[in-house]
Amino acid sequence: MAATDRRAPAHARLLAQLALACLVGAVAVLSAASGPAGLLILGVGLAGLALAGAGTWWVLAHHGAVRVVGAALMVGAPVAVLVAYAWVGLWPTALAALVLLAGAAACARSALGRVRRPNGMGAVACVLPERPVLIMNPKSGGGKVGRFGLVEKAEALGAKVVLLDTSVQTDVAQIARRAVAEGADLLGVAGGDGTQALVAGVAADHGLPFLVISAGTRNHFAMDLGLDREDPGRCLEALTDGEELRVDLGVVGGQAFVNTVSFGVYAQIVQRPEYRDAKAGSALDTLPGLLLGYSNPPLDALAEGARLESQQALLVSNNPYATPQPMAAGGRRPRLDLGTLGVVGIRVNNAAQAAEVALRGSQASGLFVLTTPWVNVDSEAKSIPVAVDGEALVLPTPVTCSIRPGALRVLVPRHRPGATAAARLDWREIIALAFGRLPSASTEMDRADVQHP
Repeated sequence: MAATDRRAPAHARLLAQLALACLVGAVAVLSAASGPAGLLILGVGLAGLALAGAGTWWVLAHHGAVRVVGAALMVGAPVAVLVAYAWVGLWPTALAALVLLAGAAACARSALGRVRRPNGMGAVACVLPERPVLIMNPKSGGGKVGRFGLVEKAEALGAKVVLLDTSVQTDVAQIARRAVAEGADLLGVAGGDGTQALVAGVAADHGLPFLVISAGTRNHFAMDLGLDREDPGRCLEALTDGEELRVDLGVVGGQAFVNTVSFGVYAQIVQRPEYRDAKAGSALDTLPGLLLGYSNPPLDALAEGARLESQQALLVSNNPYATPQPMAAGGRRPRLDLGTLGVVGIRVNNAAQAAEVALRGSQASGLFVLTTPWVNVDSEAKSIPVAVDGEALVLPTPVTCSIRPGALRVLVPRHRPGATAAARLDWREIIALAFGRLPSASTEMDRADVQHP
C-alpha cells in the first residue's frame, strides 16, 4: 500500500463498521430497558466496580479484620452485582449488553490489527552468526533449559553454550565480556529478564547481535519481541533463519535494563530474602506498611517537562506500555524503538482513591503517566531500594534513568508467533476506519498511542 493512499482496506472497514454497530446495539439494549431499569444496570455495575476497587486497597494496605473485609468486597461485590441483576429480572438485558460490548471490542481490535504494522518494528535481513555464545541458567523458569533440551539443541546448531553454576554467585556480565574477547560474534541468554539485561548491555557495548531465549519465568522482554514463550526452543531458529531488530536499551545507575526499573513499593518487596520463594505471601505481608507510608520516605521524580512529587511507587520502562497498568494482565509495549522511557507514578492513600483508580484508570488523580528521555528519582533517604528487571539493588540518590536509542541489535526468528501485538483500542481510529479512512497510526504505533496525563 502506497504511503499516499489513505483508503482503508475493505475488510478493515467492515470490521470497524461491525464494531460501531455492536456498540450502538449495546446502547440501544440499555435504552430499551425503560429508563430507570437501564440506569439501574449502569449504576449497580459502577457501584460494584468501586466497591471491588476499595476492597482491593484494604487487602493490600491492611492486616487482620480489615483485610478480611476487603477480600469479601473484592469477591462479593461482583457476585452481588450479578445477583442484583437476576433478582430484578435484568440479567438478560445486562448479558446482552455485555455480549454486544465484547463483540464491539473484538471487531475493533481486529480492524486495527489489520491496518497496523506487525509489532510496530521493522526487522531487516542480516548476516547470521558463525561463533554464537549462549549463556544458560539451568534453574531459570523452573528448569526450562533442561526440560526443553536447550543445551543440546543449541550445540547442534553450532553454538557454544556456557551453563551457569547456580550454586555460587556468578558475574554473568564478565562471562559475556570473556566470550567477546575470545571471538564470539553473537551473545545470547536462556534465563530471566535480569540476566538478559546484563548480557544485553555487553552486546550493545560491543555492537554485537543479541539472542533472547524465553527460558525465564515471565519473559516480558521476549513477549514484546514477539517470541514464543511456550517453547523456548523455537527462539533458537533465529540462528539459522533469523532477522534483526534494532531496539532501545534502558540505563539506570550505569546498568542496562530491558524492561523496567521499579522504585518504592515493589522495589522494597523484592529486597526481602523470602520474596523469590513465596512472592505472593511476602508481598501481602509487606504492602500495608509500604502503601501507608510507614517504611520509606516518598519519592520525587523530575523528568523532561514534568515533576511528580510524593509518589509511593514509580515504574520506569524501556519504552512506554500501551496501558497505565504495565505489568498487569499481560501489559505490552507495542514498540521498543521509540527512544523514550515510560514513567508511571502512583499515590493512593485510601480506599476512595483506590476506587477512583479502578473506575477511571489513567484519568485517576492518584495515577500519573508520562514519557520522557530521562528521569531523576530522588528521596530524603541517601539510598533507596531499586528493582531492575526484577533484580534487587540499592542505589544512592538521586537515581538517573535514561535510554540508549537503537543500541541493541536483537536477532529474532523470521517466523515468531507473537509478532503482532494486540492493538490498543482507540474509538477515534475505529470511526475513521468505518468511514474508509486510514487512521494516522495505521502503519506503525505513533507516540500518541501512549497514555499521557
